[in-house]
Amino acid sequence: MVKVVESPEGLEGQGFFATSLDKVIGLARANSIWPLPFATSCCGIEFMATMGANYDLARFGSERLSFTPRQTDLLMVMGTISKKMAVLKQVYDQMAEPKWVLSVGACACSGGIFDTYSVLQGIDKVIPVDVYVPGCPPRPEQIIEGLMKIQELAKNESLRRRDTDEYAKMLESYNIEQAK
Repeated sequence: MVKVVESPEGLEGQGFFATSLDKVIGLARANSIWPLPFATSCCGIEFMATMGANYDLARFGSERLSFTPRQTDLLMVMGTISKKMAVLKQVYDQMAEPKWVLSVGACACSGGIFDTYSVLQGIDKVIPVDVYVPGCPPRPEQIIEGLMKIQELAKNESLRRRDTDEYAKMLESYNIEQAK
């Protein structure tokens, strides 16, 4: 069964469709997200299931996992993150704009059951997070829903949002220098 969705706002006729450039770019961004999985613990196993045939994350334009931050636009942080994993901020810094972060699992979102000196109590202490997926571990359906929320952000984000003072202040609060 084919599900027909509504076309974006624009002018249409037989054989043509016209819309604004930011809507076209948003549509392209939303359906070609290249994730970088930063997976540890049991959440990593659930992510593997999400990439498998039963759930197939490729249906959402995310079949190309990239393990270099310079070729990704979505950082998926899954599982327990220790304070010694300072590389997480470096990975975020190396990603090109626009970039989004998906925090998957109770440990990545809030430290989970590990309230210890060595476990980071939520990755939002180090990098900004766009979408949180709770659960211990979250089911593949929840991870897919989180990706769909990221797609909505990508589709509806203004092309100039990342040039605003508000965005610069947010990055500054994380001690992240914005590339000029």
